[in-house]
Amino acid sequence: MLQKREKVLLLRTFHGRTLRIVREHYLRPSVPCNSPLCPQPATCHNDGKLLSSDVTHYMVPDWKVVQDYLEILEFPELKGIVFMQTACQAVQHQRGRRQYNKLRNLLKDARHDCVLFANEFQQSCYLPRERGESMEKWQSRSIYNAAAWYYHHCQDRMPIVMVTEDEEAIQQYGSETGGVFVISFKNYLDNFWPDLKAAHELCESILQSRRERENESQESHGKEYPEHVPLEVLEAGIKSGRYIQGTLNVNKHRAQIEAFVRLQGASSKDSDLVSDVLIHGMKARNRSIHGDVVVVELLPKSEWKGRTTALGENDGDDKALGESPSEPMPTGRVVGILQKNWRDYVVTFPSIEEVQSQGKNAQKILVTPWDYRIPKIRISTQQAEALQDFRVVVRIDSWESTSMYPNGHFVRVLGRIGDLEGEIATILVENSISVVPFSEAQMCEMPVNTPENPWKVSEEEREREDLRKTHLVFSIDPSGCEDVDDALSVRALDNGNLELGVHIADVTHFVAPHSYIDIEARTRATTYYLADRRYDMLPAILSADVCSLLGGVDRYAVSVMWELDKTSYEIKKVWYGRTIIRSAYKLFYEAAQDLLDGNFSVVKDIPEFKDLDEKSRQAKLEELVWAIRKLTDIARHIRAKRDSCGALELEGVEVRIQLDEKKNIHDLIPKQPLEVHETVAECMILANHWVAKKIWESFPHQALLRRHPPPHQEFFSELRECAKAKGFFIDTRSNKALADSLDNANDPNDPIVNKLLRSMATQAMSNALYFSTGSCAEEEFHHYGLALDKYTHFTSPIRRYSDIIVHRLLMAAISKDKKMEIQENLFSNKDLEELCRHINNRNRAAQHSQKQSTELFQCMYFKDKDPETEERCISDGVIYSIRTNGVLVFVPRFGIKGAAYLRNKDGLVVSCGPDGHSEWKPGSLQRFQNKITSTTTGGESVTFHLFDHVTVRISVQTSRCHSDTIRLEIISNKPHMTPDTELLQQSSLLLKSDLVKEVTRSVEEAQLAQEVKVNITEDYQKYCQTKGRSLYTLLEEIRDLALLDVSNSYGI
Repeated sequence: MLQKREKVLLLRTFHGRTLRIVREHYLRPSVPCNSPLCPQPATCHNDGKLLSSDVTHYMVPDWKVVQDYLEILEFPELKGIVFMQTACQAVQHQRGRRQYNKLRNLLKDARHDCVLFANEFQQSCYLPRERGESMEKWQSRSIYNAAAWYYHHCQDRMPIVMVTEDEEAIQQYGSETGGVFVISFKNYLDNFWPDLKAAHELCESILQSRRERENESQESHGKEYPEHVPLEVLEAGIKSGRYIQGTLNVNKHRAQIEAFVRLQGASSKDSDLVSDVLIHGMKARNRSIHGDVVVVELLPKSEWKGRTTALGENDGDDKALGESPSEPMPTGRVVGILQKNWRDYVVTFPSIEEVQSQGKNAQKILVTPWDYRIPKIRISTQQAEALQDFRVVVRIDSWESTSMYPNGHFVRVLGRIGDLEGEIATILVENSISVVPFSEAQMCEMPVNTPENPWKVSEEEREREDLRKTHLVFSIDPSGCEDVDDALSVRALDNGNLELGVHIADVTHFVAPHSYIDIEARTRATTYYLADRRYDMLPAILSADVCSLLGGVDRYAVSVMWELDKTSYEIKKVWYGRTIIRSAYKLFYEAAQDLLDGNFSVVKDIPEFKDLDEKSRQAKLEELVWAIRKLTDIARHIRAKRDSCGALELEGVEVRIQLDEKKNIHDLIPKQPLEVHETVAECMILANHWVAKKIWESFPHQALLRRHPPPHQEFFSELRECAKAKGFFIDTRSNKALADSLDNANDPNDPIVNKLLRSMATQAMSNALYFSTGSCAEEEFHHYGLALDKYTHFTSPIRRYSDIIVHRLLMAAISKDKKMEIQENLFSNKDLEELCRHINNRNRAAQHSQKQSTELFQCMYFKDKDPETEERCISDGVIYSIRTNGVLVFVPRFGIKGAAYLRNKDGLVVSCGPDGHSEWKPGSLQRFQNKITSTTTGGESVTFHLFDHVTVRISVQTSRCHSDTIRLEIISNKPHMTPDTELLQQSSLLLKSDLVKEVTRSVEEAQLAQEVKVNITEDYQKYCQTKGRSLYTLLEEIRDLALLDVSNSYGI
C-alpha cells in the first residue's frame, strides 16, 4: 500500500521571487535493498546488482563524503558501499551533471561493489524536514536513519559503518544504535584500510586542498576577480536578452588572452549576433575554464576587439599578439558560470629550480596542465621533487575570487615524460577515455565458442529468414580484418529483376538492453583507434568471433534487401528483417578489384577456391565475378544519383596496419583508391539511408538519425580566396555547386592544389551529428555531405553504439508493422537526445585522440634525427595559407601541416639569396591577400605566394609540460628536388609506415634494454579490428584524416 506525503520545495523564479511548490511524494513499504542478506528478496524486488556476500561490513557515506571523496569511493578495493538516495541527490543538486554522472556510472558498473538504496521512498526510512532544520542536518539525519533501518532489515547480521565529516553527527549518532557505527572518513580509512596507500595519499591530498582553500579565504586581502552574478539574476538576464549563454572555447596558442563563447540554447535563436563572442584576457574570463557553460555580458562596441591573425607559438608569444588584429567582433566578459565541466587534467610539476624559486610556500605548487587552454593549478603536496619527471593527473576543487589560480589536488601518476606509454595514457586521460578491461560480470553475459563447445544456431531462432542455401553472400574487407560486420549479396529473381542485399552482424541479439555489457558499450560509445593500437567497444568474443560474418560459418544478421529493376536499377520494394547467413567468401579489397578487372590469377590466393576441382572452381568463379560486377554496376548508378544531388568527394586515404611475425606493427600501408571501395561504400550508404527512412516513419519523435548541417558561408571565405589565387572559382551556394567547383579546380601541373582545396572545404564544414528526431524540425534532418534527406548509422554495430540503438529501433519498427508487441526498450525523445550528446562527445574524443596519437608518433619519429644532416628532415612543402608573420605549409611527403615563421622572435625576417637558400636578416614583412613579401633593411626582398612550393626543414619543438610539436623552417624558396620523384607522387601516409615501424622498434629496444617486456601491439593483434577508413567512413565523418590540419593548433 502506497502512502501519500507532500513534499515542499522552495524554488526561485527568473525574477528572483521565491515560490513554494507542494509535490506529491509516495512512500512504499518495500524498495530494493540489493543485499544478499535480505530476508525477503522477492518482496524487495532485488533483481539488479547485489552487494558482495564476503564483506565484513557495509559502508554508508554521508552526502558530504560522497561529494568530496567520490574518487576514493571509486577504488575497487572498497566494497559493500550503500549509497543513499539522499546523498546522491545532494551531489546532483550541488556538484552538477558531470559529478552526478560519475556517481551514476559507478553504481551501474559491475566491477564496483556498491548499490543505491532509495531511502526517501521507503516508508520506514523517509523523514520529513523539520521546521527550522538546515538542509545539511536533515540530509545527515535521513542518511543515519536509513543506515539504522538497513542494519535491522538485514536482521542485525552485518555491521553498518556510516562515514561523515559532520563532527556533531558523530557525537549524536555514534552510540545511538548498536551495530551502526558513525566515524569520520579519515578514521574509516585508517581503521579499515590501513594498507591502501593510494587511498590514503589521495585523501590527504583532498584534505590539504580543503585546508588551503579555507586558509586562503581567511588570509586574502583583496579580490583577483569579480564575484559571479547570482543564478536567479543570470537566468532572468538570459531571458531578457541582457546576457548571453554559451560554451567557453579557449584559443590553444593564445590561451592567456583569447577565448570565444559559442552561443547555444535560447541565446543563439534570439540574439542578433552571427559570430562567436570574444573574451579578451583572463580577467574577462572570470575563473571560467575551457568547456564551461558560461553567461556573458557584451561590452560596449567601443571596447570590442578583433582576433589576432598572426601565427602564435604558444600563449606566451607576446610579439605575435600585438600584430594586426582582424576586424572588431562582439566582445564580452563572463559574469557567471552555469555549468562547470571540470574533468581530470594531466599536469607536469615544475623543475627543482622552479620549486625552489617559489620560496616559503614550497608545499603550494603551481603545476602546468598538458592542455594549453587550462590555467595553471595550485596544489598542495610534499612530493613535488619526486614527481617532476612524471605526467600526473590532478583535479580542480575550486577557484575562489580571491585566488589568481584554481586550487586542486593530486590524484595519480600516469608515466614518465616522453615515455610512449605515459604519453598515450596522457592522450586517453585528456580525452576522458577509459580503457579498463571488461569485467567478469560483463564477460559472463557473452556467448561461448570453443572447440569443445562451439557456438551454433539455436532452435529458437528458426523464425529468422534463412539465406544460407538461397543467397551467395560474401564480404569485402581490408586484408587481415577479423571483425567482418557487413556482407553483400546480389542475385537474379524469377521475374527477371535483381535483388541486392546488405547483411549486418546482429549484435543486438547478444547485447540485451540494460545488460552489463550494454551499459559498458553505451559508456564507451565507440571503438577508439590510435596510431598503434585500439580499444574496443565490445569484447573480442563478439567483435572478432560470434558476431563477425566470417566465411563458411553460420551467423545471425540483420538484412536489408531491395528488389531492383533489371535495367534501370530503380528500387521496386524493400525488405528488412533478421536472417541467418553463411558467407561464401571473405574477400580482401585487392582480390575483389582483381576479379572485377578480369585478373583471375588472384584465385590461387582465395582460400575458398583451393580445394575445388577445376570444373567447380570455374563455375563458382563465374558466379562470384558476375556478382561483383553486378554490384559495381548498381553502385555506379546509386552514386550517380547522389552526385546529381550534390554529394561531395573529399580527400582521404584508407590505411591498413601490417603486423610482422612477432605481432608487432611492421607497416602502415595506404590503399590506392579502388572502385570496389566505392562499391561497398555505396551499398552501406544505401542501407543506412533506407533504415533511416524506416525508423523515422515508425517512430517520428524518437528515432536516432545523423545530420550534417550546411556550413556557414563565411567559413568558405579562405577556400574561395585561395582558389581565386589559382584562377579557380568555387561556388559554395549549395553542396552540388561546391562538388562541381572542386571537380573543376584542377591544376594539371600540380595535383596537390586540388587536394589542398578539398582539405580546406573539409575544414570549413560542420561536424555530422547524431540526434533524436523529436528534437529537430524535419527540414534540419538533411545530410549535406552525402546529399540525402535522411541518414543514420546501421552498418557497424560492432564498433559504434549508435548502430546498436538503430538496430533496436529497426526491430521495433518491424514488430510494429506486424502488429506484434514491441520487445525493444526504446528511449524517449529526451533520453535519446541526451544519449546522442554523449555519443557525439565520445566521437569527438575518438577523433582528437587519433589525431594526437598520430602527431605523437610523428614527433617521436623526427625527434632523434638531426635536422641539419638527416636527409628525410628536408622536404618539399606547399604554402596553403598566409598570415601576418608567416605561412602555413603542407608537406605532402609526410602528410603533415605546420607553421613556418617568416619573422623570428628576434625580429629578423627570412631572406633568400639568388640560389634560393634562406637566412635571417633585419627587415620587415608586408602581407597581401594571396602573398607575403619579406624585405630586408638592405633592400633585398622575396615574395611567397599561395601554393608556392618551398623547401622546408622539419624539426621537433620539445616541451616538458605539453606535447611536442612539429616545426617547419623554410630553407629555400625553391621546390625541394629529390632523386626519388616517385616517392613524392605517392600518398601522404606512405612514409608513416616507416614512422610507426621505427618508433615502435625504438620503444621496444629501450624496453628490452631495461628488461621490461611490454608488447604495445598485443591488443591490436588480439582483435585486429577493421579501421574502415574507406571513402564511406570519410564521408560520414566529414573529416580529412590524411591531411592533419593544424590551423586550430596555431590559433588561426
